Amino acid sequence: MNLQDMMVQRDSSSRTVDKYLMAYEGRVIAVRRHPAVLMLPVSIVVVGLVACGAAGVITGVFWVWWAWVITLGYLVWKVLAWSIEFFLVTEHRVMLISGVLNRNVAMMPLAKVTDIALERSVAGRMLGYGEFVMESAGQKQALRNVGFMPYPEQLYLEVSSVIFGTIDESPD
Repeated sequence: MNLQDMMVQRDSSSRTVDKYLMAYEGRVIAVRRHPAVLMLPVSIVVVGLVACGAAGVITGVFWVWWAWVITLGYLVWKVLAWSIEFFLVTEHRVMLISGVLNRNVAMMPLAKVTDIALERSVAGRMLGYGEFVMESAGQKQALRNVGFMPYPEQLYLEVSSVIFGTIDESPD
């Protein structure tokens, strides 16, 4: 099973993506960002838990736990936002769909993409994510950097083949 089959199979139940497609478009790649995007909210909840626990034990005031409930609500909000955010590639466009209450759709036509680069930090290499940097012909685009992309090398090859086409150099 190739990467494209895994992504379509994994996210096939999402109607979030399909409502942004034109009638003649089909999704080629639809994938969520890597769960590592949630590291900061999880860290905030853990630090908040420790801080509220220490404050509760030292001061004896247990209303400080409401501060931790707020951080927990922040984490739930970020998980919800992550679960409905998609990176989408069709035959004609590249899109990033995000937002819980206000939906944002950043789009770039494939014809405008002149270059795509994959950047991976040390943390990204350890955890399995990367960042796409797309250059376009023309003005500054809304969709230039897309961070926390899962399966970075495979996804980079798939996206590159959709954007720039594939050249079959086999003799048959």
